[in-house]
Amino acid sequence: MLAADPGTSIASIATQAGVDRRTVYRRFASREELLAAIYESRLTAIERAIQDARLREAPVTVALHRYVENIITVNRTWPVDLTHMLTDDAIRQRRDASVQEVDTFLERATAEGLFRQNQPQGWAASLLPQLMHLVSRQQPDLSPAQAADIVVDTLLNGLGAS
Repeated sequence: MLAADPGTSIASIATQAGVDRRTVYRRFASREELLAAIYESRLTAIERAIQDARLREAPVTVALHRYVENIITVNRTWPVDLTHMLTDDAIRQRRDASVQEVDTFLERATAEGLFRQNQPQGWAASLLPQLMHLVSRQQPDLSPAQAADIVVDTLLNGLGAS
């Protein structure tokens, strides 16, 4: 509900969840506290998705597909934008560490010949999240694995080494 309308009231959220508004307030003292918990859960899920993909150890094509599939699952489970929480230093640092981990992987993928080297610096890192976001939202009937197939195919055919 918050992804669709960030201004959604606690009362509406409680009604949709099938609980009383007081139940929500017993767990979260304010709307901001609820949002912080949601953002924290999304960020933790992203960190787990990156860890599970084994971006440093797995073969690049395997790691890429696993990462994309995991992030599509995160996007569908936690469809909120972290940019609202980037004023929090701890959240921003964790998010930046995740971004750096993926950037390092994409550099590895380029060095190993998965992507053409004549692309602008950071192009794959800019394109990949957009593709994952699009498929997460616009292809909800696809399983995360099927959606990852589309993203990886699009990414490699658009940036892939010939």
